[in-house]
Amino acid sequence: MIKKYKPQITLFHCINAFDNCASLPVSTGGAFELKPVKMACSSMVKDVFLLRAFEAGADAVAVFVCPEGQCRYVEGNIRAKKRVNFVKNLLDEIGLSGRRLSLHNVECGDTENAVRILQQVLSDINDMGPSPAK
Repeated sequence: MIKKYKPQITLFHCINAFDNCASLPVSTGGAFELKPVKMACSSMVKDVFLLRAFEAGADAVAVFVCPEGQCRYVEGNIRAKKRVNFVKNLLDEIGLSGRRLSLHNVECGDTENAVRILQQVLSDINDMGPSPAK
């Protein structure tokens, strides 16, 4: 029996940028598995956590941060952006593709935009296929 590929997306998100994973329609046809990781601030996302998400089987990792200039902790989203860019370069160097990691500015409560972003991430995964790290 052939097992159907079901992409796994790990979502790191600041509670001030996005705090309602329950409202995401992730069960639409069971197209993908979403593993949300809630943080008090996006600045808490560290390089090693992003890499461990791939090690744990993620096909893609998305990071939701507050819009620039709206971080409650002044520069949390800017720190997260620098870390994500560093890890994207690292993923390119080791052959996993930096396209598997993305950072998105999301307004608090903007579920519609969050769904659109996750659909785009899913589309990108389908183009790339399963993570070679699995």
